[in-house]
Amino acid sequence: MNNEYTNANTIDNDNVISTLNNLIETCKDGQEGFKQSAEGVQNSELKKVFYEYGQQRAQFTGELQSLVREFGGDPETSGSTTGALHRGWINIKSAITGQDDAAILNEAERGEDVAKNAYKSALEESLPANVSQIIQQQYTQVQAAHDNIRALRDSANNIENSASQGYAGY
Repeated sequence: MNNEYTNANTIDNDNVISTLNNLIETCKDGQEGFKQSAEGVQNSELKKVFYEYGQQRAQFTGELQSLVREFGGDPETSGSTTGALHRGWINIKSAITGQDDAAILNEAERGEDVAKNAYKSALEESLPANVSQIIQQQYTQVQAAHDNIRALRDSANNIENSASQGYAGY
């Protein structure tokens, strides 16, 4: 009986560790994506926002890595191997190359869609209450970041559209 309990407990721990490591990869990829975004935009306010979200993701990563260690696992220390491709930051480099703030915001919002979905999936897992609580807290902040970036993107797209329509008559 004791042996069965140990095996069931190990499987649960493995699931918790796997879920947490997936979120660590997501946060690491987001951290890198925000850093690249900050370096690519011209607007100093956007730079600040992107750097702040990058720092936020670094903090999330640290919290999640601590949890993995508590469950006896080895925490991820980098983003996913295919990184940007699977996490929604794939086109950030091309957007940065053009130094188009609206395009960078579009890609950042797409990256945040992926992060949001990763957190939603994690919250659907059967996890210990303390782990679910931390993931829920982080998810709330990811959702707020997503909404803020979407609003900034919409604003930038409206400005860009207004500017292009203004020049249409010339």
